[in-house]
Amino acid sequence: MKGPVKSLSPCPSVRTICAGMDEYSRFVDWDKMDASIQNQDPKELTCTEFQELKHLARQGYWAKNHSLRAKVYHRLISDIPCRTVTPDANVYRDIVVKIVGKRNSGTLPLPEFVDNSLVPTYCLNAEGIVGVRKIISCIANQFPDISFCPALPSVVALLLHYSQDEAECFEKVCRILACNDPSKHLIDQTFLAFESSCMTFGDLVNKYCQAAHKLMVAVSEDVLEVYSDWQRWLFGELPMVYIARVFDVFLVEGYKVLYRVALALLKFFHKVRAGQPMESDNIQQDIRTFVRDIAKSVSPEKLLEKAFAIRLFSRKEIQLLQMANEKALQQKGITVKQKSVTAPKRQNVHLAVHAENFKSEIVSVKEMRDIWSWIPERFALCQPLLLFTTLEHGCSLNRFYSHIEGHEPTLLLIKTTAKEVCGAYLSTDWSERRRGGNKLSFFGTGECFVFRLQPEVERYEWVIIKHPELAMTGSERGSHSTQASNATSFSSVPSDPSDRLSPFLAARHFNLPSKTASMFMAGSTECIIIGGGDGQALYLDADLNHGRTSHCNTFNNQPLCSENFQISVLEVWGFKDTLSV
Repeated sequence: MKGPVKSLSPCPSVRTICAGMDEYSRFVDWDKMDASIQNQDPKELTCTEFQELKHLARQGYWAKNHSLRAKVYHRLISDIPCRTVTPDANVYRDIVVKIVGKRNSGTLPLPEFVDNSLVPTYCLNAEGIVGVRKIISCIANQFPDISFCPALPSVVALLLHYSQDEAECFEKVCRILACNDPSKHLIDQTFLAFESSCMTFGDLVNKYCQAAHKLMVAVSEDVLEVYSDWQRWLFGELPMVYIARVFDVFLVEGYKVLYRVALALLKFFHKVRAGQPMESDNIQQDIRTFVRDIAKSVSPEKLLEKAFAIRLFSRKEIQLLQMANEKALQQKGITVKQKSVTAPKRQNVHLAVHAENFKSEIVSVKEMRDIWSWIPERFALCQPLLLFTTLEHGCSLNRFYSHIEGHEPTLLLIKTTAKEVCGAYLSTDWSERRRGGNKLSFFGTGECFVFRLQPEVERYEWVIIKHPELAMTGSERGSHSTQASNATSFSSVPSDPSDRLSPFLAARHFNLPSKTASMFMAGSTECIIIGGGDGQALYLDADLNHGRTSHCNTFNNQPLCSENFQISVLEVWGFKDTLSV
């Protein structure tokens, strides 16, 4: 903190300055509030354009003026499109006495849909702390359809700092909960939505925080459970001055901001802790502690700077992924939180591959678990199911197709006669190959990836994931034709994801410079090819005896093993309980 700000301390002087601020100080304990948050300039906000609001929110324009932040929150929340009948301040005044009665408000039991252990007080005074419980109880009365909303206490506590009274805070929170704009996802209110958001976050970590993900897999007994904590980092552990800055931008830009900040938190955690021993044997607890004490290592400005430097895909792509994860949970029957100890959480990576019933001639249980940590989380719910092996079904491409068609996705594993191990995760049913007629046509989505396990582990994802700048304008899309290295003509046939389980990263959502950027998988009676453009990541012949590998544009990979290899064993694994589409 700079000198002029420090001059406001000790605390009594802060209280003296702020106590008479304005009507938005009723619930604030200014002894706890960061001394830099006071009524400095600017005093007003006049802009209405989204881009300017977005810029000002990210820059913290209203962050150091308590009154202005309160007014901006009121304005932004008032603009949220809501259901026709949404409880307002008058409703609160009518029901609060009936709901709370003569009970001690400080020990008022909270509804089951919130996590009672996570009711942050932030910088509230005694009246404010009591007010949070009263408001939550009244919200539960007015929103009987809410079944799971662990973020609610944090949102109520935060907004109470910027409200004239409890009734105004109640109205603000109700507007956020009653938002009816399908494109404006704000707060998860069901266990299904919450769980799918956790799965989506895990997918995003897998793609954008690969170093941190590798650490999580190495030290965690339950990597998916670690990622299910992501909302707790924001709405529970993050200090007041940080969550307020996040909320500034969230109210302008929406839910995607939360993913960004949580990814940034994980990146900073990995940077600070990489190479150091964990503080406990519980990585989940270590991350919580790091976030709680984040002021020791990262400022709010640096956190947001890191968050918005992450080049995520579009909001539409993330919505598609969220929908796909919800669909997977519904198909597994995981839609509500159970009260028992054995509540149906997402099965973690280590439990998804059981040592007692998993047997492969190519990979060990540990190696399969590592592969399982790379796949989209909606499929990590499933058990591996052996569909085809050359040891049992013979070396025939026709038998290969007959055993694996109807399964989506699939995992291809290859062991060479030189004991090298490589493979590919393939997002789409091989029956799609017929859409190209007699041409060897590429299909699939950007969730495909290739990898090697021996002699060293390396995964290669779709090149657009790490280099989104390669996507070009619509006029440039498809302007290049591609010839395979064997002079066979290929056509790229993007699959229609509208009725599929795995629409995320479908090539049709991107402006690609050439077809080579979307050559995921192709097959005919003569061969199968994975990855294309200036080479092929994998090429297997019709007898499944010989293959070759090289760099390709789709995955920007190195050869996965010896460039020309002989196959010792080939296996294809499916995902048990995954419904065919």
